[in-house]
Amino acid sequence: MIVLQLSDGILTPRHLPIDAKISRRANHVLTPSSVCKVRPRNHFPRLEQRQCVTKSSRDQKSETQNIPSSEIEVVDEEDGDYDADDGFFSASGFRGREGEKDYDRDPEFAEIIGTSVDDPEKFRSKMEERLRKKRNKILQPKTGSAVPVKVTFNKFDFSNSYIWFEFYNTPLAKDITLICDTIRSWHIIGRLGGCNSMNMQLSQSPLDKRPSYDSIQGANVTPTTFYNIGDFEVQDNLARIWVDIGTSEPLILDILINALTQISSDYVGIKQLVFGGSEFENWKENLTSEDAGYSTHKI
Repeated sequence: MIVLQLSDGILTPRHLPIDAKISRRANHVLTPSSVCKVRPRNHFPRLEQRQCVTKSSRDQKSETQNIPSSEIEVVDEEDGDYDADDGFFSASGFRGREGEKDYDRDPEFAEIIGTSVDDPEKFRSKMEERLRKKRNKILQPKTGSAVPVKVTFNKFDFSNSYIWFEFYNTPLAKDITLICDTIRSWHIIGRLGGCNSMNMQLSQSPLDKRPSYDSIQGANVTPTTFYNIGDFEVQDNLARIWVDIGTSEPLILDILINALTQISSDYVGIKQLVFGGSEFENWKENLTSEDAGYSTHKI
């Protein structure tokens, strides 16, 4: 006699003698006349757990009994969510772990997977096609310059100096907005004393030790501030801004140079930065007309 044995939700064939007895405490055994259903869920069939019950009442104290196949039927578990720790199955469909996106209901992925799940080459070609179509949304190309920014100093005075910019091309409105936002943030951090090289406890502490901070030491260092800043002026591919940093604090200049170097690489190419000097190449002091390419931007 061939029967189906239910073990951990999986049915496996098993050969038994005709006069075999079925134990209640052992795994449930289904005779060939029993029926098991396979219900597909979320594109992947999963064998539902079943229970074998007898219609006739029997002595519960008996350890083993003969159970005719005609008195065995297969019934479903109670409908509802599958209570596994990962929480991947439910009667209402795939829900995934809490907080995860339901990719099973994404029509784009369903179309790709549904037509090429058994064909890796077809799946790859579909993904490459999707990447080509959405390349501009997925990958943002750099629009800056690969050439590093040239930085020079020309009698720079921390309390009264210009910072000059020379771009490779006339900056667009979005480029000017980005640079103005960067300078504005730089000014705010400096005005709040955030660029004080006299209090750099963490950056000067050993890397192999647990960081610690002495609040009393930090409160007693000589404060620094950023006194004043002018407007950002643009003439074609040149620009300048007047600053009054106040205290001689080189750290604040390092922070600005680092930020502008990244902007030049990723967004708008900056040919050179010059700190100090009252004149710069083709800058015209009497050129103040917007029609001639001059504009001013409040910081």
